[in-house]
Amino acid sequence: MALQEFKVWGTTTRVFHWVNVFCVLGLIAFGVVILNADALGIGNDGKVLLKTGHVYIGYVFALNLVWRLVWGFIGGPYARWRAILPLGRGYSKSLGDELNRLRTGQPAGYIGHTPLGRIAVTVILLVLTCQAITGLILAGTDVYMPPFGGAIAEWVAAPGLDPSQVRPYAPETVDPAAYQAMRDLRAPVIETHEIVFFVILALIALHILAVVLTELKHGGTIISAMITGRKTFREPPVDVPE
Repeated sequence: MALQEFKVWGTTTRVFHWVNVFCVLGLIAFGVVILNADALGIGNDGKVLLKTGHVYIGYVFALNLVWRLVWGFIGGPYARWRAILPLGRGYSKSLGDELNRLRTGQPAGYIGHTPLGRIAVTVILLVLTCQAITGLILAGTDVYMPPFGGAIAEWVAAPGLDPSQVRPYAPETVDPAAYQAMRDLRAPVIETHEIVFFVILALIALHILAVVLTELKHGGTIISAMITGRKTFREPPVDVPE
């Protein structure tokens, strides 16, 4: 059968994907160094520089993620929430059909996300959203950067000190009791952020493995589609538009 080509991912979806890839890689690189800063002999000034760079990449990551969440309401047919979330009429049947095909060794191609892929994408977006929210909170509690840094600085500033003069790793600029209360409040946030960091590492490995295995088993040019916006199939995909 002749190869069939279908347009699937628009420019916005592809740009989001690659900006997200590079932001996540950058955040992981900074995060690994920050987590091991003491072992690497990095001083306080170096830690502040690392955390500041981490936050700036985080801003790009968060804005890019927000745009993708909005795009789910206004984007193309395969980028919208109804094509992503594991919900809606007929989804349970399509998921069962896919599981049956996988059990019999006869997987089928999809132009958009497969039923299992929709679960995976939803989990990834939820995890990334959690990481963005906790990261923005930590930006304020660690290095007093927006959007919460100003309020945190006002909370912990030493008596009589202008909050704009509060600095990370400068105990003389903070009120000890207020600073400790702030650190106690942030404790579950940083714990969540660190746990989700490792969850993201696992999801990246699973995502790459799933994409490669799917590509090898039944083609569909999944990888190149995030560059060209088009998928190519040898057999008609399940979700061919009517």
